[in-house]
Amino acid sequence: MALAATLLHNAYFCGRCCRYKALQPFLGPLLSDPVSKAYSSYRRPGSQPEKKSTWQNVDLSFKKSIEVLKTQLSMLKEETKDHLIGPGGQSLSHYLLEQTRVVWEFRSQEDLNKWIISSDVEIGGKSEVYLKLGRNNQAAMLYGTLNTEVPRDGETKYSGYCSMRAKPLVGSFARKKYYDWSNFNCLYLRVRGDGRPWMVNIYTDPYFSHQKDDLYNYFMFTRGGPYWEEIKIPFSKFFLSSRGRVQDDQHPVWLDKISTLGFTIGDKVNGPFQLEIDFIGLLNDRAHTEEFAYETYEKNPPL
Repeated sequence: MALAATLLHNAYFCGRCCRYKALQPFLGPLLSDPVSKAYSSYRRPGSQPEKKSTWQNVDLSFKKSIEVLKTQLSMLKEETKDHLIGPGGQSLSHYLLEQTRVVWEFRSQEDLNKWIISSDVEIGGKSEVYLKLGRNNQAAMLYGTLNTEVPRDGETKYSGYCSMRAKPLVGSFARKKYYDWSNFNCLYLRVRGDGRPWMVNIYTDPYFSHQKDDLYNYFMFTRGGPYWEEIKIPFSKFFLSSRGRVQDDQHPVWLDKISTLGFTIGDKVNGPFQLEIDFIGLLNDRAHTEEFAYETYEKNPPL
């Protein structure tokens, strides 16, 4: 009886998963958020529990489905129109002559809602991070307290980080979209920090599943003080890492498939931190001709 009950239980959950996968292409925008939260990844002891949704809380009414379908079709129409006009909805001549572009700016709460903040609380740490609009609603203020105390779970060896990351682009019918920055060679920011160093992270879409933890990093050093500073970081300076380890096999950033961008502080110094960001943009610096700053080599073919 116990064996039969176990098999029925597993078959029940497999059936639910199969039905969900079958409906995902059609009802993805309606089902993705509640289901993804219900099937969240494992969280270590000490982390904040998240509220799990159930199937009873999912609104599957016909009226709601029609509204979602109309919204997604409208988005698809706009995407098709932009694609016919040119790259990014711009004419080809404007795209080729474009020298600067502002990707993110912070002037309202809607601009802040495009970003996600996280800290070592997810692994049981004690760091705190907050995000709000700055004075006169002219910048984003990322602040908090860094705490390097390691959680006593017998597994974690290092702690003490806070981060801020932009939400990935989502197209119609929950399709992945990417930023195409291949027409530029530098990241351009206007920030005001407290003198602490930050890590700038660029996430690209991986071609293989084992590359899901790969990202490109470079350092941003703030000088502190009351004055704003403009920072230009060439994309050729970003190096490849995976799970905090610099990789031996280096290659330039795939600028045509940028997923998102983020900032991380983890300088192992306990105490408060603060970073104000006015805007994040792109720059095509014709004087910068470096293709890649690090040594690359071809792998030896198998014998």
